[in-house]
Amino acid sequence: MKILSVSENSTGALLGLKPGDRIEAIDGSRVRDIIDYRFKSSDENIVLRVRHKDHIEEYDIDKDYDDDLGLEFEDFRIRKCANDCIFCFVDQNPPGMRDALYFRDGDFRLSFLHGHYITMTNMGWKELKRIVDQRLTPLYISVHVTQPDKRLEMFLYGKDDNLLRKFEYLTENGIGLHSQVVLCPDWNDGSFLEKTISDIHQFSPIARTLSIVPVGLTKHRENLPFIAPVTVEYAEKLIPFAQSLDKKYRLKDGRRFVFLSDEWFLVTGQDLPGVEYYEDSDLSENGVGQVPFFWEQWQAGMADLKPKLDEPKTVTVCTGTLVENWFRSHWLPTLDSIDNLNINYIPIQNDFYGKDEVTVSGLLVGQDIVSQLSGKDLGDKVIFSDRILSETGTVTLDDMSLKQISSAIGTPVVVTDDKPISFFKHLN
Repeated sequence: MKILSVSENSTGALLGLKPGDRIEAIDGSRVRDIIDYRFKSSDENIVLRVRHKDHIEEYDIDKDYDDDLGLEFEDFRIRKCANDCIFCFVDQNPPGMRDALYFRDGDFRLSFLHGHYITMTNMGWKELKRIVDQRLTPLYISVHVTQPDKRLEMFLYGKDDNLLRKFEYLTENGIGLHSQVVLCPDWNDGSFLEKTISDIHQFSPIARTLSIVPVGLTKHRENLPFIAPVTVEYAEKLIPFAQSLDKKYRLKDGRRFVFLSDEWFLVTGQDLPGVEYYEDSDLSENGVGQVPFFWEQWQAGMADLKPKLDEPKTVTVCTGTLVENWFRSHWLPTLDSIDNLNINYIPIQNDFYGKDEVTVSGLLVGQDIVSQLSGKDLGDKVIFSDRILSETGTVTLDDMSLKQISSAIGTPVVVTDDKPISFFKHLN
């Protein structure tokens, strides 16, 4: 593992380690990635073997249990997903985008580190044993369907990947699992959905949750199997069916096992559950409870902050169209009583991916923002959720920076997280 940086006054700095040095082994065992490093370096006494530019040196180190030596490493090579799922969003990108948007992530390490959902089809028993040995828990698993023939049909993998055997092995060894079903109308719904829930529920409570998320389709589905869109009518029928499965399949202590993502409620205009619906399951970064947790955080933050503006400010706030009605009925009224603040709210249609198909804020692109805001009186600033930017926080999906968007529309564009204090910093 190549060292990128060494923190000042850290153990690594005191040892004389420098950027460019490579960690080869700890206690005689090869170090493959950051998870290996964290696991093997956790003891209070370790023997660290380092390859410098022109020699190899070993260090016998006594340290605190939680001392990471102050080292930052280069990113490891991400393992590619082995499937060609009929609903994979990667295949629904138009040509000409950056290479990363065509990469299928199937790496269990990112599932552990960042909560990415993976299918486990490319995982053999060697990887499963490593997960158990290093206690990489919890993991997030894209199940979608458990019936073997339907899995082959939807995953286009070519052979049985022994999903339930893997679930059995991991849960028997105490590895917590959160599962997800991307629901495709007429493919894995109905009896297939109930069988999937039943099959995974047998491994509860170590298999902790199963979330149901509507399939995301774009207008760029060329030469791909037909999948019917999730309509309002479909969602209105799905919700009570899923709620009946929720009541049927609970954990032994009564906690909820089946969860619906926010989109089902937003699409139908039904009230979103409160945060108590999600109990002790933190699934919000995957769209399950994201709006309820945002709402709770926003209300609590506004009560603590009691924001005031000394001078008049006009700002434009933009989101995707999915949350438009909720934003108008819930969020905008929380700002009505603030003197000197005028809010323009403009939902942005996603013409790039399809305005009727893709409606979430996190998939908005710069060119749609520019085309729909140009020529408008936007006030002092335009504010978006930081979800419109890449994980590096630098560009939108079509590689436009905030600076480029700001220049194109003639108004500064900024992003904010979910906290009121971050939002109001942009108004000072």
